[in-house]
Amino acid sequence: MLAENLSFMGHARDRGTFNRLSGDTGLHLVFPAGEQAVRRALATATGAFKGMGLDPDAIELAELVLAEVFNNVVEHAYAAHAGGIIELEAWRDTDRLHMRVRDDGVPMPGGALPKGQRHDPKVETRDLPEGGFGWSIIRDLAQDLRYQRDGMRNDMSFALDLGEFAISR
Repeated sequence: MLAENLSFMGHARDRGTFNRLSGDTGLHLVFPAGEQAVRRALATATGAFKGMGLDPDAIELAELVLAEVFNNVVEHAYAAHAGGIIELEAWRDTDRLHMRVRDDGVPMPGGALPKGQRHDPKVETRDLPEGGFGWSIIRDLAQDLRYQRDGMRNDMSFALDLGEFAISR
């Protein structure tokens, strides 16, 4: 039997123990920027969100937004690099899930987050342009979306409103 090389970096102590806000648990992941590692990170994050008491619908929302963010990092920030790392911190307060994603890839064009493209429902799927829709999803679903270049790192943070979901504690 072959042992699978796990693509996560960091320490076990970093997972599920990050306390950003007093009394609230959080998540801290550091992993390589690659397709398989992103899948594992999303699975780990959704498990942690369940442990934080998020409703299944809120978990799906968080997974969708994180998938778009992570895929943009892999496809664009590290497009010219052989690899790199992505770091995720997530924590919750009563009615919000806060997330911070950092990477060492190239900066955002113009030092700002892309605006995103709106989908024209009158256009046939085969005629849609490639790209840009992910940022519309992120902008529509996230609150307090912020980006800054911190030295050689991209630093993006945002929050998701959990108020509309049934949250158990």
